[in-house]
Amino acid sequence: MTQTTKQDRVDGNTLQKTEDNTKPAEPVKEAKEHLPPSDPQFLLTDAVFETVTIGTFPPLHFLNETVFEKTASEREDREKIFSHTAEQRSDLISGVYEGGLKVWECTYDLLELIEKNGETFGGKTVLDLGCGAGLLGILALKRGATQVHFQDYNSTVIEQLTVPNVILNCQDDDEIDSEDNRKGRSKKKIQEEDVCEKKVKENMEVEGSGPPPKKRAIDLSQHPLLAKCHFFSGDWRTFLALVLKRDPTPKYDIIFTSETIYNTAYYPALHETLCKLLAPNGLVYLATKSHYFGVGGGLHLFETFVEQKGTFSVDHLWDKEEGLQRHVVVLRFKTTKDT
Repeated sequence: MTQTTKQDRVDGNTLQKTEDNTKPAEPVKEAKEHLPPSDPQFLLTDAVFETVTIGTFPPLHFLNETVFEKTASEREDREKIFSHTAEQRSDLISGVYEGGLKVWECTYDLLELIEKNGETFGGKTVLDLGCGAGLLGILALKRGATQVHFQDYNSTVIEQLTVPNVILNCQDDDEIDSEDNRKGRSKKKIQEEDVCEKKVKENMEVEGSGPPPKKRAIDLSQHPLLAKCHFFSGDWRTFLALVLKRDPTPKYDIIFTSETIYNTAYYPALHETLCKLLAPNGLVYLATKSHYFGVGGGLHLFETFVEQKGTFSVDHLWDKEEGLQRHVVVLRFKTTKDT
């Protein structure tokens, strides 16, 4: 397990793409729901992961991107996105692979803003739209959300990355004491446990410099956090149709979407999804770059599209002006005062 900082990450300013990838491929990718495996633990076998810690947030764990890519040939991949991205050296192949295997920079911008603003998710229903690794949804899950739905274009991303990351964080939740539990214990008991932990670490150091012990096996199939999650793949139009069939139809208090407006051809489907699934007083948090070179989309074009539709107001929460501009904005339904 390694700690990462923002300086350690590669700045993904430019999406590498194949030629003529700004039009959605046909046919559309049918949406489906993915159920976690009955034995979730096997997804973490020999997993190498990294951790990001932002301010007071609980640590967020996710599979190491480099190791993930190097072991691609060993992974189940019915969509063949591992081979396609390797052959074409592309971060984006429209209609085939939509970039979900990477944690893009604006996701961290949004995490940091949420931490700064002290956002909590108790009692809220959350959608992580275009989730990729799922860090935004996982944060909401660990911070008290009632239900979290994860959606990504690619089923391979959901099955091989998002679900394992959620399970990884559920396992971590079982292995370390939550802050609430620790507050309820006597100071003496905490001190006794800290002494025991110290002795274990000392014994490990004496025994030698072998590999660290693997995470202990935990039955995660009935984990209360995992029970709050639902996982979906498919393009936004078919995802919306699938979700609208649920009874009751979910209305999300918060929708997260990060680095998803790079292609103007997808704006109608994204806008319709937000319109149909956001709760009346809900918020859409969108993290994005001002422009995606080589692809054509960006915040100004999306804001223009939203303004023309007249459904949402858009407010800037954070703007980085130097270098390639990045932004976090919030969308909410317009009220009579806004019109």
